[in-house]
Amino acid sequence: MSDAAISTPARTFARPSLKTRLAAKGFDGTTLLVLPGLVAVLALFIYPFLYGVVDSLTPETGAWYENYRRFFSDPFLYNTIAATLWLALPVTILNLALAVPIAFRVRLMRRQKLLTTLLVLPITLGTVLVAEGLLNFLGPQGWFNRTLVTIGLLEAPLRLTNNYWGVFASLLITGFPFAFLLTLSYVSGIDPAIEQAAATLGANARRRFTRVFLPLLVPGLAVTFCLAFVQAFAVFPSAVLLGAPAGPTRVISIAAYSAAFEEYNHSLGSAIAIIMGLVQLAVVLAVLGLRGLFYRGPAGGTKG
Repeated sequence: MSDAAISTPARTFARPSLKTRLAAKGFDGTTLLVLPGLVAVLALFIYPFLYGVVDSLTPETGAWYENYRRFFSDPFLYNTIAATLWLALPVTILNLALAVPIAFRVRLMRRQKLLTTLLVLPITLGTVLVAEGLLNFLGPQGWFNRTLVTIGLLEAPLRLTNNYWGVFASLLITGFPFAFLLTLSYVSGIDPAIEQAAATLGANARRRFTRVFLPLLVPGLAVTFCLAFVQAFAVFPSAVLLGAPAGPTRVISIAAYSAAFEEYNHSLGSAIAIIMGLVQLAVVLAVLGLRGLFYRGPAGGTKG
């Protein structure tokens, strides 16, 4: 019997379908859910931003940098950066300084939801309504001054409106609920067992805060600071209603509005808005950079 050659049929591999190939590259049905959000970002942020950049580089007269040259050569314009920072930075720092201890206290209370609702109530009122209320409360004939004069603590009313302090109070009231809610979420996410372990090892309340809680909170507080700062830096209604728009509270948003809608120089207004965004970006990057000096390990201090 002769040996017969055994032939093995060749294997044929079917080419994967287009759906399978796209899924292997990360494009599946779940990815398609991102498209509506992406379209919204492109339409509501990317396009307006690029339009503003192009508009700022096409001045009515002069070279492409004329709007920026005019801004940084006019003290009445570039001083608005310092005026806005002088409002936004102290308010943001004070809001965080108030939010942290209150959040630590609220997280241990039984009626946490009720107290949280009361603390965040000002965020539902709106900036204009808060400003109008402060005009009636802190004004020369407002309840605050009239009460202090009546009981003899003051001989004349304090000037708390149409100046720096009126805008400061408005930003503090409207910004605190936002900072408090974010801080409370970070504080509540820290596992209580970590604090108990530190107490067992002999750490007092101060050392537990500085050695345990603060390093774990710094990443969250940095994000809270950035968001609260951006909100305060964009102040406009309060600076007009409670401040001195032509004086110490002439913030950069007022300068942009005046250029675009009072001087009818839309290109200059766009340039001021771009500068405003760059200043905010510089502060945010600085804060996020400082965050790296603290705890950078895994999120092992959170619940769950």
